[in-house]
Amino acid sequence: MPQHEPPERKCILSGEHGARDDLIRLALSADGEVHPDLGAKAPGRGAWITPDRQLVETAVAKGRLRGALLRAFKGASISVPDDLAERIATGLQRRALDRLGLELRTGNLMLGSDRILDKIRAGRVHLLLHANDASADGRGKLDQKLRVSEVGESVVLPVGRAELSVALGRENVVHAALCDRAAATRAAAAVSRWRAFCGTNEQGADVEPGSAAER
Repeated sequence: MPQHEPPERKCILSGEHGARDDLIRLALSADGEVHPDLGAKAPGRGAWITPDRQLVETAVAKGRLRGALLRAFKGASISVPDDLAERIATGLQRRALDRLGLELRTGNLMLGSDRILDKIRAGRVHLLLHANDASADGRGKLDQKLRVSEVGESVVLPVGRAELSVALGRENVVHAALCDRAAATRAAAAVSRWRAFCGTNEQGADVEPGSAAER
């Protein structure tokens, strides 16, 4: 069967097109307040923006977002909250960490450097995740083995071990890995959009080497 291209949407700020799942949908509440519809399930008309925090903050501050939304929502009475960018960031973080928590509960997310290293050597790790305060040595050792395996990708999360540990309900979570391909794809989608909005989608961005013992 022919492969179908994912549906695209146009960013109301930049005018650029992107895959629907990569962009962020904005919707209106019953009282006309603009809010992020990160699951793209809210009823009614929606507007799409590129996951770029600086772009959103600048557009809100200068009134450009309001003007674009008035056009997108056909002149409806709208209210744009000043902290819209922060609401988006918080929502993307929650969705990404919730996804990792779900994969952990279903047995798809693996924790612990030694266990992860064994799976990397076996060529089974499809997605390797690091807290952004992981030590350079700990992260480098795993990443080097992953490159040799030529199987998965390595990603630095926009949060440190403390937040990651709380989200997953475990102590001192620094590294995590997904060996199931479908689970890795699900997690990568949520994490990628979160990192894009935070401006950390370049490999190695925002990494602050830590010194605490790593799990």
